[in-house]
Amino acid sequence: MATDMQKLIGTSEEDDEEGMEMDVKEEDDDVENGEKHAGVAPLMVGIDGVMPARNSNSNHRFQQHQQIQEAGTPGGGGARRCRPVEEKERTKLRERHRRAITARILAGLRRHGNYNLRVRADINDVIAALAREAGWVVLPDGTTFPSRSQPQGLRHAGAPVATSSSLQMVQQQTPPASLRAVATGYQSSLEFNESRMKGVYMPSSSPYDISAIAQSQTSTMAGDGGEQTESHSLIGSSINAIDDKQVVVGIPPKLPERDFSSTPYVPVYVMLPLGVLNMKCELVDPDGLLKQLRILKSVNVDGVAVDCWWGIVEAHAPQEYNWNGYKRLFQMVRELKLKLQVMMSFHECGGNVGDDVCIPLPHWVAEIGRNNPDIFFTDREGRRNPECLSCGIDKERVLRGRTGVEVYFDYMRSFRTEFNEFFEEGIITMIQIGLGPCGELRYPSCPVKHGWRYPGIGEFQCYDQYLLKSLKKAAEARGHSFWARGPDNAGSYNSRLHETGFFCDGGDYDGYYGRFFLNWYSRVLVDHGDRVLSLATLAFEGTCIAAKLSGIHWWYKTASHATELTAGFYNPCNRDGYAAILSILKKHGAALNFTCAELHMLNHHEDLQEAQADPEGLVWQVLNAAWDAGLLIVNENALPCHDRVGYNKILDDAKPPTDPDGRHLSSFTYHRLNPHLMERHNFMEFEQFIKRMHGQVVQV
Repeated sequence: MATDMQKLIGTSEEDDEEGMEMDVKEEDDDVENGEKHAGVAPLMVGIDGVMPARNSNSNHRFQQHQQIQEAGTPGGGGARRCRPVEEKERTKLRERHRRAITARILAGLRRHGNYNLRVRADINDVIAALAREAGWVVLPDGTTFPSRSQPQGLRHAGAPVATSSSLQMVQQQTPPASLRAVATGYQSSLEFNESRMKGVYMPSSSPYDISAIAQSQTSTMAGDGGEQTESHSLIGSSINAIDDKQVVVGIPPKLPERDFSSTPYVPVYVMLPLGVLNMKCELVDPDGLLKQLRILKSVNVDGVAVDCWWGIVEAHAPQEYNWNGYKRLFQMVRELKLKLQVMMSFHECGGNVGDDVCIPLPHWVAEIGRNNPDIFFTDREGRRNPECLSCGIDKERVLRGRTGVEVYFDYMRSFRTEFNEFFEEGIITMIQIGLGPCGELRYPSCPVKHGWRYPGIGEFQCYDQYLLKSLKKAAEARGHSFWARGPDNAGSYNSRLHETGFFCDGGDYDGYYGRFFLNWYSRVLVDHGDRVLSLATLAFEGTCIAAKLSGIHWWYKTASHATELTAGFYNPCNRDGYAAILSILKKHGAALNFTCAELHMLNHHEDLQEAQADPEGLVWQVLNAAWDAGLLIVNENALPCHDRVGYNKILDDAKPPTDPDGRHLSSFTYHRLNPHLMERHNFMEFEQFIKRMHGQVVQV
């Protein structure tokens, strides 16, 4: 059983086992007392050992007590049966073995399921945690009842009863649904094996509703009295002698699944790891990658997505491109008959959330930046951000005789020429054009490297000499040259709205100067996207191109939408800030990649409430505007996802169930290929997700 446990939960028994082993001698005394009363009081053999069952009737308890006294004093002698030493030793060994298995279960739940179990917890604490998560109330003495009912003594026959040790159970904090290992569906090997027990009834809840998981649920045994259940494959002990008065509590229910059969086919791509190639443009682990690609192919993944890093390909000298690693990678993909989505990544990798490698901009660009730091975005304090080039140099010949957009175009044209055969064979299905930090069309207004932390409003990034020159020109054209400045009351990276004079309710953002500045600031971003996408259309004629927008959802419920303003989206409550961006995508026939589509599943988090965030409202605004404009929409998950609840949210966004026009995503890219995805239970969920995205029948 220990070996099975390691396989399914993947934890070790070293420190966890030592920290959780309890005194065996106390258990021996309990077992002796249980044997003393064997055959008199009804016994319930649970997963925590042998303990006398409780009864709700006080008269019956009195009769039991009388029977115990009579059985314990035959002939009035009151003699106690002596147990052989060998039997005591066997009992101790059994208990040590059971506790070792318990230790691994507790370690697995704490490590993978985010259960806040104490170090010396026992299996009763596990039962209590699962019961509380399913909406039950578990008192310290083990009395258990649904949260909406009153504990009138002990409940009638059929009510749930949980045994309890003398140790007081610790109240559990309910973890976020995206982090639970024991939730809906088979999200952990523990739940998978628990669901195999005979006669377990698992009631349904409202589909895809996270809050419903924590509501009152009742799980009862449908088997007849005295029927034995199957041996539990994780614990190694059987559940015997369960009659119709006893039930199993805390088994998480399965959600009813929406039927996606016959729904539109949405291709699924998997983003490859950031470090799949090194700085010499060589595959780091070609054999391991090939094995993973074959596994993805086996579950009918449509293709893979990969970043083509400017900092790797054109690293050492202008217009000297090294595509060797990408050639080998693309050949592997073609041999497996997979498709490709490619990202033209003109930004650096490293320093942002999720970045596990460092890929800077090309060395020759960094040399130029040391002499002329104004080629990078700059904040009010003069701090430079070398994550990407400033929009201000799009038309400035500061890159060894080339402008910013010329550098981008030469790179894209080289890629198109080098991999022409992959375009002609239809292997490359989409090119996503990098337009700013993280490849997204926005300003780097919330840089972690400069101290920003969620939910700060960020800062305007328009203080390099080239953007200031553009601002001055716009102010003079308006006839107000004194407006050629950034706001001086917009706070700092981690400010809140009420701490600033610019973003607060009735602030300067809605005054004459504020509207002028924000119009100019957002127009610079839109013009940058227009220029780069026009050249991308030339370089990749006949191939779908896409642009990426990030979902900046915090402070969305306020009037100013401050964080969107600093990022370049002029989207206060009285203006549509995304219409201009969507119009240029429509102009160039580009698809929209919007990266906020599954974040509304986190609405229950207190930090989102504090930040006046509304991911769902932002998704509704952007996706509906894009569909109304006739744009293709592709999507990728912004957060790691390995569970059924998260996948169901993505599916509902990909194929909205209430859309009267039957609109859906053109493709979905899963972020990203990693060891957690390849774990057996996670990969099983991923395979089911792919089938639903493809509109296939899924056996639940």
